[in-house]
Amino acid sequence: MKNYVIASLIMCFGLLAGCSKNSTDTEKEIPVDKSANLLGTGDSAADILSNDRFDKLLIEVGHVAGFKPTPSTMDAFVNFIKRYTFKQNIEIVYNELESPGEETLTLQEIADLESDNRTVYNSGNTLAMYIYFADAPSDDDDENEELVTLGAVYRNTSMVIHEVTVRELAGQSPIISNADVEIATLNHEFGHLFGLVNLGSPSVNDHEGTTLDNNGNEIGNNHCTVEGCLMRAELQLGTSGKTAPSAKNIDPVGPHSSCSLSGSSVLQMLQNKASKGAVAAPGLDNECILDLQANGGR
Repeated sequence: MKNYVIASLIMCFGLLAGCSKNSTDTEKEIPVDKSANLLGTGDSAADILSNDRFDKLLIEVGHVAGFKPTPSTMDAFVNFIKRYTFKQNIEIVYNELESPGEETLTLQEIADLESDNRTVYNSGNTLAMYIYFADAPSDDDDENEELVTLGAVYRNTSMVIHEVTVRELAGQSPIISNADVEIATLNHEFGHLFGLVNLGSPSVNDHEGTTLDNNGNEIGNNHCTVEGCLMRAELQLGTSGKTAPSAKNIDPVGPHSSCSLSGSSVLQMLQNKASKGAVAAPGLDNECILDLQANGGR
């Protein structure tokens, strides 16, 4: 009888263990819906500017080891967002990454790195953003013509800062710091995620510059014509000295940039301001602010 009881207990424990294992095996991980973070530049402008759908902003900074932005940069960046949007609940998380080991990076390679390393996506009342600080320059740089790219936006919640290029540029001037160039680059590119200019926040009054496409047709360049504005067209130059194509007139397949910020233009801007006693990057002009307010901004 005693042996029968023991055998029965062993059988019961075996069944319980089997049930537990089967239950675990059948559990499936719920996939993260990333679709809302894989849209075009400016498509989330209204969501960034207002609190109608999202009242929290979560920014993931993925940075190669040794290329983390300065604390003063990120403080100024948060203040910039709060100044022009109704987002007051802003959290920044840092994710240190290994170097991809590339001499240069294309936007597609940057997008692939984001797919591999990004951990935050929209959830509930939280709008998630991703900024990658790279240790490699842009593949579009042409140092012979002194054209280097500091940063670019390529999706509605995605941005890259070529930190190695930022630091090299800042090193060319004894009066310009890494933080000065970082702030100017971050704020300008984030202005495009705000939807400026005509990238999701339509212009109340016409103030968009123009350029010529490959066929010689005049098109908008998504940059402001107002003197002294952060979104001024002169800050943005593509390869071979030509302005980058408008985001409204390029192939929608794959990641693309509506703006590649020119290093030489930014350095000249900051040095001009430094000569007047203020190194800080400019803010937005009244026309850009009017556009943001019309689209839910402050």
